[in-house]
Amino acid sequence: MGDISRLLSDHGPAFWQALLLTWKLTAFSFLPGFLLGVVVTVLRLLPLPPLRFVLTGYVEIFRNIPSVALLIFIVFALPDLNVVIDYEPSVILALTLVCSAFTADYLRAGINTIAGSQIEAALSLGMRPMQIISAVVLPQALRSVVQPMTSLLIALMLSTSLASQVPLAGRELTALVSKIANDSAAGMAAFAVAAALYVATGLLIAWVGAILEKKLRILR
Repeated sequence: MGDISRLLSDHGPAFWQALLLTWKLTAFSFLPGFLLGVVVTVLRLLPLPPLRFVLTGYVEIFRNIPSVALLIFIVFALPDLNVVIDYEPSVILALTLVCSAFTADYLRAGINTIAGSQIEAALSLGMRPMQIISAVVLPQALRSVVQPMTSLLIALMLSTSLASQVPLAGRELTALVSKIANDSAAGMAAFAVAAALYVATGLLIAWVGAILEKKLRILR
């Protein structure tokens, strides 16, 4: 405890800034990733086989490619194509693409739980395909995937450690631990503090997700 107390005394503000950066990277990648995943899901429902084929490939590629490999490609390969992106947006872009692919996959699974009779009833009422998607299909799919989306958000938060692979102006938690370990003998204490912050953030997300799931749960 003494080592941790001294560590927080010397590096407390740095840990706080690193935690804020972790939260920022998480929010700035999850929100656009979620919205992009919804758009991909809706477009995959349209009766356009070529578009569906392309979007299915998009989902499979970014769902299976390692995030660190994607980040390396964005940071080091895109400049060869005259596309240069700053380090922080590169991390956000990599996580956004991965998040959108998993979101689209989870929503597809949620859509598969909807009874076909509901679609038939909507068609019999004269609703158009986009009306059925927006008013019948998508709301139920979103309500059924709260738990997997909560797990995705936690995984995304942990994946912000990718930022330690690039020289950000601010340091996220993993990068800060590495710096402290290299500059002093307080590596174990720094790891313990960072782990506690990751766990606390994960538990907070899980708690909020459990509340949302309970409120939005579909009784069948």
